[in-house]
Amino acid sequence: MASGPKMLAPICLVENNNNHLSVNQQAIEILEKIAQPVVVVGIVGLYRTGKSYLMNRLAGQNHGFSLGSTVQSQTKGIWMWCVPHPSKPNVTLVLLDTEGLGDVEKGNPKNDSWIFVLAVLLSSTFVYNSMGTINHQALEQLHYVTELTELIKAKSSPRPEGVEDSTEFVSFFPDFIWTVRDFTLELKLNGHYITEDEYLENALKLIPDDNPNVQKSNLPKECIRNFFPKRKCFVFDRPTHDKNLLANIEKLSESQLNPEFKEQSDNFCFYVFTHARTKTLSGGFTVTGNLLGSLVVTYMDAINSGAVPCLENAVTTLALLESSAAVQAAADHYSQQMAQRVTFPTNTLQELLDADEACEKEAIAVFMERSFKDENQEFQRKLVEIITSKKMDFLRQNQESSVKFCQDQLNEISKDLMQKISTGTFCVPGGHKLYMEARERIARDYWEVPRKGVKAKEVFQSFQQSQAATENFILQSDKALTDGEKAIAEEWTKKEAAEKNQELLELKLQEQQQEMKAQERILMDNIAQLKKKLEMEREKLLREQNSVLEHKLKVQKDLLEEGFRKKSKEMNREINHWKKKIEDTKNDTSEIKYNLEKFILELLSVFVPALLAFMFSKFGVYSLKELAALLRNLQI
Repeated sequence: MASGPKMLAPICLVENNNNHLSVNQQAIEILEKIAQPVVVVGIVGLYRTGKSYLMNRLAGQNHGFSLGSTVQSQTKGIWMWCVPHPSKPNVTLVLLDTEGLGDVEKGNPKNDSWIFVLAVLLSSTFVYNSMGTINHQALEQLHYVTELTELIKAKSSPRPEGVEDSTEFVSFFPDFIWTVRDFTLELKLNGHYITEDEYLENALKLIPDDNPNVQKSNLPKECIRNFFPKRKCFVFDRPTHDKNLLANIEKLSESQLNPEFKEQSDNFCFYVFTHARTKTLSGGFTVTGNLLGSLVVTYMDAINSGAVPCLENAVTTLALLESSAAVQAAADHYSQQMAQRVTFPTNTLQELLDADEACEKEAIAVFMERSFKDENQEFQRKLVEIITSKKMDFLRQNQESSVKFCQDQLNEISKDLMQKISTGTFCVPGGHKLYMEARERIARDYWEVPRKGVKAKEVFQSFQQSQAATENFILQSDKALTDGEKAIAEEWTKKEAAEKNQELLELKLQEQQQEMKAQERILMDNIAQLKKKLEMEREKLLREQNSVLEHKLKVQKDLLEEGFRKKSKEMNREINHWKKKIEDTKNDTSEIKYNLEKFILELLSVFVPALLAFMFSKFGVYSLKELAALLRNLQI
């Protein structure tokens, strides 16, 4: 597991001590080290029904999750085992084995409900394990599913009138697998063989009877049908018919297992490895190991505070944590890449600006890949501020490095000149000519030195200015020159100095324009990547909403076919709610445009203020608002 520890054995994730649930920090620390996406398979069921054995099979081990051989429940709380996914590279398989439901030794049966809730909220594939058959008793034992509407909130805000909060559950609930152990019946219905899935769906059919007891037995069926659109069933023979061997099943070799059971177990594992999805949050955001750890803490904090876990609040909490981490990761990437690609001093400013632009583009991509629900682009703006500050540091270092290098070179090249000046070599008739020839040799040697950097002209100009008084003294004391010749030489020196000063001014203007153009391209790239991300998020949301609507329509159709016309009709409000949400998502592009324009204005306050002056000279705009509109029109 490249991004996390390879666990040799499970560890308790949620502890149940004296009927009080708490998070095991050591397990959270393990999850924090897993940066890979996770497939989370959680299993629940009555105690002593063989849940742990199935999870060990998924881990590819005989030992691991505690099995036990008595009527006493072995697992307490929720145990976690993180292993490399056997068929998906760069994905971690997280197995969650839960405390057996209905343990008579428990003092607080409410814990069963919370463990069931946590398994649902944390899993991407949820396995319910039972014994015997899917009958009235088995469904009664699954009453925990009927409590989900009271123990989970999808939204923190009130729902529209007539639309239950639970209508959102289907958008974030896991896939559902019912495993039936020690199954001894024939898979036949009305004299015809049926599949395991058909067996499950037939068992979930509602009974059309107004009897309160019948309605009560229908309730868990309705909840499973409503909340879990993707359902699967597996039935298992007994692992062995030898009770003595069964008591120590973890010690059995493959050859000692009932062949039918072994095949069924292999089929179950193959299905999970092939079809179990990566854990995602509402909106299609992928969950990594460290995010899963944050989810556990967030949900447990809500439970222990007496509140009901709210998915929307949990996603908001995770978005803040992950977006903050995305800023740090992107800023680190920028610094590391710049350090690798830039050698000070750069030969030209453009060389540094090109490296900066490439590194900043990559950093923005790193941020976009990891962040989610960056409301008002708060974190992206923060990233721009950090990178802009780092860029200023690189520019300063580049200048300082160039100045030092050039000064060191000039000091070495002019050493002979300085010595001759100090010994009065040029204080003779014709000395001015000798002095100017020496100066020309210094200039020639200096400009032949490679990679002097962005301050080469400025440093040389400063050197020449430092020699002005010495040159004038040698000129005036040269008795070989007439007053007229001295005047001409003096005038030529002043003209040359003025020309050099003009060159420096033009160079600085050129560098400013280079910086402004680079800032313009970076601004455009920020906008382009943000626009792409917003549109991708919108497409993900549409897919999710359409999937929910499709499921709701199927549930309505099934109800109608089973004779529940009233219930089918009651779903119209729910279906219309989702149709409206889809239409709103399809048609409302104004929010994306608003976010882009607002973000442009915020970025402009971060970038060099001279950008506005540059854009005025280029496009004739004179306000931030006009500039934002121009950039938006250029990009969208």
